[in-house]
Amino acid sequence: MTWSGKSGPRFIRPIRWLVALLGGKVVPFEIAGLKADRYTYGHRRLGQKKPIRVSDFESLREQLRQNFVILDAAERRRRIEQGIEQLGVRIRPNERLLETLVNITEYPTPIAGSFDREFLSLPEEVLVTVMQHHQKYFSVEEENGKLAPQFVAVMNIDRDEDGIVRHGHERVLRARFNDARFFWETDQKRPLRDRVEDLKHITYHGNRTYWDKTEQNKNVLQNVLGGNEAALRAVELAKCDLTTEMVKEFTELQGVVGGLYARAQGEPAEVADAIYDHYQPVPRTRTGQLVALADRIETLQSFFSIGLMPTGSKDPFALRRAALGVVRILVEGRHPYALSKLFGPPEWREFMLDRVRYYFRDLRGYRYDEVNAVLAAGSDDLADVEDRLEAISQVRPTENFEPLAASFKRIRNILLQAGITGDTQAPDLALLEAGPERDLYDEYQRVRGEIQGLVYLDDLRAIASLRPRVDLFFDKVLVNAPDPDVRRNRLNFLAQLLREFSTIADFSEIVTPGD
Repeated sequence: MTWSGKSGPRFIRPIRWLVALLGGKVVPFEIAGLKADRYTYGHRRLGQKKPIRVSDFESLREQLRQNFVILDAAERRRRIEQGIEQLGVRIRPNERLLETLVNITEYPTPIAGSFDREFLSLPEEVLVTVMQHHQKYFSVEEENGKLAPQFVAVMNIDRDEDGIVRHGHERVLRARFNDARFFWETDQKRPLRDRVEDLKHITYHGNRTYWDKTEQNKNVLQNVLGGNEAALRAVELAKCDLTTEMVKEFTELQGVVGGLYARAQGEPAEVADAIYDHYQPVPRTRTGQLVALADRIETLQSFFSIGLMPTGSKDPFALRRAALGVVRILVEGRHPYALSKLFGPPEWREFMLDRVRYYFRDLRGYRYDEVNAVLAAGSDDLADVEDRLEAISQVRPTENFEPLAASFKRIRNILLQAGITGDTQAPDLALLEAGPERDLYDEYQRVRGEIQGLVYLDDLRAIASLRPRVDLFFDKVLVNAPDPDVRRNRLNFLAQLLREFSTIADFSEIVTPGD
């Protein structure tokens, strides 16, 4: 809302007055034509009508409480929670709804209401959406977990002795449920399979329609993901609920309505579940995950191809969220699709890798240098990346791991200084000096043979066991030997050692205490 022109201050509610004190004195400033002062007001219905003079923060808190305004959000939360407990009903927890109610009330008081049991013939998803999203009511459940014909509303007054507020809420909810029942019955007259052509009249972006997107989703599913027949059917019907009256009224139910309608209209359960879940972060079924992947991959590819890749903090088409969805499904669904095959151009792949780093670092809690080390090794299968990261996180606390990583970093620096960046010849065994150099080579060959076919955790433990031999090599052997043949041979040996054992992770990326 604005008061002094489009370029002026904006706020979600009308600004009625300003209180600003420092050391008991008014701080003089002005916002939206209002000057700061020391007067405030209590609850607009329960409090006194005259201004309240404020001298300090404690007097503000106490005088507002006397006028039915609880200043502390934590106290308002407790009042709601305790009030619900006193009602003796079992609500379905909803943290987001609770947070909303805490912040839109001054003196919250929960009350219980009921609705006609006949409405329970509608899907629970519809009823709960109406109650929570539209009316901001908590839904109530029976002891067996099924939805009960009750709700809990939170008033912004202290009591409802005559039940007038409760009756008002019940009347509004009844009307909303009647609307939902009408939409359900009306929508069933045209099944989803008959609505595919209707998607040609719903714009997706620019000149593209949802019919166009559906066709491209099918193309990705068939030619990139190799989806099955059920997934193809689900992709074909997934967006059809956008044409229904239910979704037009309750937009939060996109996908969910499609799944419910598909099941009610005789589509296989595998298809219905895939449609129901395809907007979820990670759908429950393999088929649902394929449908969701096809949808998100097509979205990213289509926007990337016309130059609409997000920059800075701007992301109007939520492409970062779509990319994170792809990453989550690939990892948590254990799908083997290579990231470079899904997103070929380098800038596309780098965008996805940024989301990969964010997922493993910020959401999964792996250390940033571990993520960098695994990605630097060139792994393109994100489920495989997870396996490598888990192995590194378990081996890292062992005594040999970080010192060996420091040695690998030293090897890389030596090779860079020598100008060796590509493939090298295998070392000439005849030029290996007896003692620490030959001992390291023999141990390297033993470990190299041992790790074939092992899981990553055992591989890393075996590689870490090289640490004493590597330390001794650097203590006793001069890499840059005067003899050019010996020097070249030692560099070739170190290059082979680094290359062979950096296939799981690039250990030079691991941050060690000496860095």
